[in-house]
Amino acid sequence: MSELRWNPLLGEWVATATHRQQRTFLPPADFCPLCPTKPGGFPTEVPESSYDIVVFENRFPSLRPNPEPPAIEGTELYPVRPSAGVCEVVLYSPNHTSTLATEPVEQIHKLVQVWTDRFRELSELEFVDYVFIFENKGEAIGVTLHHPHGQIYAYPFTPPRVARQVEQSRAHYEKTNRYLLSDIINEERRDGRRIIAENSSFVTYIPFFARWPYELHIAPLRHVQALTDLTDAERKDMASILKVVLVAFDGLFNISLPYMMVLYQRPSDGKDYDYYGFHIEFFPPLRAANRLKYLAGSETGAGMFINDTLAEEKAAELRALVKPVAWNTERAGR
Repeated sequence: MSELRWNPLLGEWVATATHRQQRTFLPPADFCPLCPTKPGGFPTEVPESSYDIVVFENRFPSLRPNPEPPAIEGTELYPVRPSAGVCEVVLYSPNHTSTLATEPVEQIHKLVQVWTDRFRELSELEFVDYVFIFENKGEAIGVTLHHPHGQIYAYPFTPPRVARQVEQSRAHYEKTNRYLLSDIINEERRDGRRIIAENSSFVTYIPFFARWPYELHIAPLRHVQALTDLTDAERKDMASILKVVLVAFDGLFNISLPYMMVLYQRPSDGKDYDYYGFHIEFFPPLRAANRLKYLAGSETGAGMFINDTLAEEKAAELRALVKPVAWNTERAGR
C-alpha cells in the first residue's frame, strides 16, 4: 500500500509505502535478484543468462502507474491522493562486483543513452510531472542491494528541492536576463580553484556553496534543459566526464566511494522552463576515509548545512586524481 500525504507545514507531499518494509536486504551474491538468471539456478528479475543494460519496474515501488485508493480519507488540512507515478530500476552491468566507476566509458555512454530514452518516454505519460534519475551507492547511503544499479522515479508533481532550483533559476533570469546555471559555471571557471576537470562539452567542479565535503557538480557548457537536448557528441562527452569523476572518487581513499548521484532536468509538465539548466550533482557522505558527514540538528531540523571543509582544498584533492579517459573505438562504434 502506498499513498501521498500533504505536509501543510512545508507545503510538500510525503509518500507512505508500507510494502517497502519487505524489500530484499543485502542478500548473498548467489541470491542477488539483479544478476542474470543462471541455468537451473535462482530465478532473478532478469530471466536471461546475460544482459547489457536492463530497465524494469521496481518490485517495491513508492509510486505506481495504477495506484490503489488511499488507505484513509483526507481532510481539508491533510489532503491525501493516490501515489500515481513510476519507479524503475536500471541495471548497469551483469557483473555483480562491478561499479559504474569500473565500467568502461563505452558502457557509461550506453547508460547515458538509456537515461535519455527513459526520460523521453516517461515524460510523455499524462500523470508524470517530473522524471528523477538517480543512484544510491554504498551501504553508507543505505542501499539494500550491492549490484551496480540506479533508479528512476517519475513523480506526479515536481519535488520540492527541484521546485526550489526552478524558482531560483526563474527569478535570476527575470532579474538579469541570464541563466543562473550559466552564471555559476562562468564564475567557477573564472575562479578556477574549484574546477576538477573539463572537456569540450562539460565541466565538473566542487561548487563554492558545497554542503558536503566532496559534493561535486557536472554541468554542460551549452545551456540545455534535459538529456534530450544534448547532441550525440555531448552525450559522449558526458560519459567521459562521468568516468573521470567516478575514477577520481575511488582514488580519494582507495575504496569504492559511496555517493548519491542525481540528474536535475526540467519538469515534464508541459510548461516552459527555458531558464532552467540540466546538471548532475554528487553527494558523497564521507568527509574522511573512515568518517561520515552526518545530517544532524542544523541540517535536518533547520535545513542549513554546515561544511567542515573548504571547497577549494577538496577540489585540489580530486583534481590531482584526474586521469585521461581512453575510448575503445570498436566498442564505441557499436
